[in-house]
Amino acid sequence: MAAGIDDVARAAGVSTATVSRALRNLPNVNGATRERVRSVAAELGYVASPSAASLASGRTRTIGLISPWINRWYFANVIEGAERTLRLHGFDVLLYTFDGALRRDREPLDADVLRRRVDGVLVVGLPLAHDEIQALLSLGHPLVCIGWGGFGQATVRLDDRATARAATEHLIGLGHRRIAHITGAPDDVAPWSPPVDRAAGWRDALTDAGIDVDPTLEDHGHFDVAGGRASMHRLLKRVPDLTAVFAASDEMAMGAILALRDAGRRVPEDVSVIGVDGHDLGELVGLTTMAQPASEQGATAAALVLDMIAGVGWPHDTVVQTRLVVRSSTGPVPSRASDGVALGSRPRP
Repeated sequence: MAAGIDDVARAAGVSTATVSRALRNLPNVNGATRERVRSVAAELGYVASPSAASLASGRTRTIGLISPWINRWYFANVIEGAERTLRLHGFDVLLYTFDGALRRDREPLDADVLRRRVDGVLVVGLPLAHDEIQALLSLGHPLVCIGWGGFGQATVRLDDRATARAATEHLIGLGHRRIAHITGAPDDVAPWSPPVDRAAGWRDALTDAGIDVDPTLEDHGHFDVAGGRASMHRLLKRVPDLTAVFAASDEMAMGAILALRDAGRRVPEDVSVIGVDGHDLGELVGLTTMAQPASEQGATAAALVLDMIAGVGWPHDTVVQTRLVVRSSTGPVPSRASDGVALGSRPRP
């Protein structure tokens, strides 16, 4: 018969609780005791059963991960980073997705679907209402927000305002003054929402450079390629003399590049384009971007929620840095634009 946890505890001269903590590398077990327990367990051939450990501790060893999308670059990479870290520590992920495109019309988050099924919760990139946060907290488990922050909860996020300012300042430094901005959806108005802060950073940079903020230069691209393409077409019709575009995501920036090609505009000779993310396909299209470590954010948040579960962590705000990656999609302002002559559409070659 295989050795059980009682056998290990008896041979090591400790309680079964100490055996459990030592083998799971939890705190409050001194180093000598931990090594003795591990040595005895190895000699007896004892292998802890994850299901038995969960029953004994009342833990599910599962983390709920709430995300509006799984097929967009940022969300997919955050989820991958979180899942990889959790798996290394013997935790599973319960993925809860819903339509995040309908901000005001969507059904409220139903926290009860996670009740008694998880030990902690990660919320990726979707600003929730105060009552939704309270519903999640009522589960009695640690909560970490990724890509947004608010209501005093632990967060792992960018400084979106500073990131947008840096992107816009890159374009201003190249001589551009007619700089458009492609943001998210019209309903993206929640506090702590990345598109809100990125739009504010764009305005900050323009104002600090003495450039008037023209509301006709802002349009909604819904954070995907198709939306960015449609937005760029609208901007070209409305403001044909624009010379640069800051898109709040790389996918929208790629859509903008497609629209510029549709219109016979050259990138960057006629219009410069910069995005945010560091998308894997960015290098393929020569996209200048403010790169962010999305997978690292997921891993950091997962480690934080595990620390909080173990009682060795605390809620805090982790700000992840972005870096400017300059490629071929940005260049100096066209000479005619710098001379005050508006640019029109060019015929396709």
